[in-house]
Amino acid sequence: MTIDRTRGSAPHAGQRILTGGAPIEKARAAVVMLHGRGATADDIIGLAEHLGQTDVAYFAPQAAGYAWYPQRFMQPTALNQPYLAAALGVVHDLVDDIVAAGIARERIVLLGFSQGACLALEAVARRPGRYGGAVGLSGGLIGAENEIWNGAGDLAGTPVLLGCAELDGHIPISRVQETAARFEKAGAIVTTRIYQGSAHGVNADEIELTTALLAGLGSPAAA
Repeated sequence: MTIDRTRGSAPHAGQRILTGGAPIEKARAAVVMLHGRGATADDIIGLAEHLGQTDVAYFAPQAAGYAWYPQRFMQPTALNQPYLAAALGVVHDLVDDIVAAGIARERIVLLGFSQGACLALEAVARRPGRYGGAVGLSGGLIGAENEIWNGAGDLAGTPVLLGCAELDGHIPISRVQETAARFEKAGAIVTTRIYQGSAHGVNADEIELTTALLAGLGSPAAA
């Protein structure tokens, strides 16, 4: 099975999907990697080299116009439509395609940075269940305070990693903390790391924690 183009609706349908790591038919797990605003699939898939998991398949879809949605993530969701709905469709369809190729959802991790982190977390919240994990690097749940996901559904012990600088100019720590609380309410096992400073990037501790999460996913025979 070839997974190289996004499905779903405009504007994100038909975009390229970069792949890396192990071929999907030989992989024990898969990671969907979502880039941030103004970045590319090439940027985020480069992170795979630092994770050291050669038996994992990596998939990095490209957003149309280098952004998954136009406004800031804490704006009312209506202001980010139809882009947000299309972006969520890309992620959910990609997860479905990976499952159809033989990797169970329990061995699929959704990982993103910045805008991609928000999308990864929102995708899990919109379709709750047991995932291999969710990694939100400098991100949080999408929407205005009165409309973010309320923690409904059962994540059944899904490991969730949230990392952010305390003075990040794009991601308020209050939203990271609220995101952690909502995921915990839904039964996720949440690890939250708040770092000193204002750096908006991926640090060595986050790479180490993500590597450990991936290393803990079972082999196909054990799934």
